[in-house]
Amino acid sequence: MSQVLDDLVSLLSLEAIEENLFRGRSQDLGFRQLFGGQVVGQSLSAASQTVEDDRHVHSMHGYFLRPGEASLPVVYQVDRVRDGGSFTTRRVTAVQKGQTIFTCTTSFQYDEEGYEHQSTMPQVVGPENLPTELELTRLQADRMSPAMREKMLVAKPIEMRLVTTRDPANPSGDEPMRCIWFRADGSLPDTPAIHKYILAYASDFGLLGTSLLPHNKSLWDKDLQIASLDHALWFHRNLRADEWLLYVMDSPWAGNARGFARGSIYDRQGRLVASVAQEGLIRHRKDWS
Repeated sequence: MSQVLDDLVSLLSLEAIEENLFRGRSQDLGFRQLFGGQVVGQSLSAASQTVEDDRHVHSMHGYFLRPGEASLPVVYQVDRVRDGGSFTTRRVTAVQKGQTIFTCTTSFQYDEEGYEHQSTMPQVVGPENLPTELELTRLQADRMSPAMREKMLVAKPIEMRLVTTRDPANPSGDEPMRCIWFRADGSLPDTPAIHKYILAYASDFGLLGTSLLPHNKSLWDKDLQIASLDHALWFHRNLRADEWLLYVMDSPWAGNARGFARGSIYDRQGRLVASVAQEGLIRHRKDWS
């Protein structure tokens, strides 16, 4: 396991400070606010630590209520809503400086037999011969500020390879859809829950940016105020986050200063392992340009 991946696993493990109460460290990825994927992954970790091992998370629905600060830890309060015969429900509240920044409900279930079908994974180029996102970002180093280079040109715990690339400093209008291969940058323990924490963390990368593709804008633009408003995640089966996964994203709608995006995540065998949906704030701020 690489050092950056080991740090991420530690970040998502959390410190138990009281029954149903956990504390997580924060990481600064260079965004205006705390990265939402960190809070999603840590919330899932907090909820999972209060559930029996033979019940597995199948869905998670959350709302981002306030921007978090990357310089501060986050405290997670778990409410044991229900322990039923087949399903377990937990509500998680993430707090910084006495205020709720994120809240979510997670549901867990025993494994059961049932009818099965799934969508078909699109046929795309495999990840082996594609450049990494870090390699592509390094080509843009001369366009970045020193502070931006310090945050973006470093090793990442999640390796991503874009099937279709675009110039973030000079975007052109594209269809609001894209595919990204991703995996943890190193081997992970054979603990199913950890792989789901990692996927939850990574599911926030790139999703909202898909809503910008038709509008000649990118996350690099200084006149954009962008923030996740909610995040929904469904787990369909166990997965390996340290093996290649294909994230297929599209944005069927944007308007009223919001963008909606959804994603399907497949493994190399073409099995649908998770689905994602997110709506976010996308506001043009002339006073920021």
